[in-house]
Amino acid sequence: MDRVALRGLKARGHHGVFPKEREEGQTFIVDLVLGLDTRPAAASDDLTKTVHYGVVAEEVVEVVRGEPVDLIETLADRIARTCLRHEGVEEVEVVVHKPDAPITVPFDDVTITITRSRA
Repeated sequence: MDRVALRGLKARGHHGVFPKEREEGQTFIVDLVLGLDTRPAAASDDLTKTVHYGVVAEEVVEVVRGEPVDLIETLADRIARTCLRHEGVEEVEVVVHKPDAPITVPFDDVTITITRSRA
């Protein structure tokens, strides 16, 4: 299986369990690795035979900006389901970064990584 990766998609969302997170929102960063067979697209040089990563990026940003959830696990799952709706995408790895998580000690990042597939 071939891989198409999108790294560092940024969007402001209102996800989290604390009222301040819901009210003020924060930046989330998403990395994606889409698993698909790119041979038909490569042989024909035809965008319709692969995944349009620009469209995927826009849809993922809308998920992050969309209906708030408590957990980044839930957000990651919603993103994965959005990616798998694209014909040809057989699996997806989603990493959701929450660099401004409300943690009381110094840290660089909080992430969740999930892998989902059609099977």
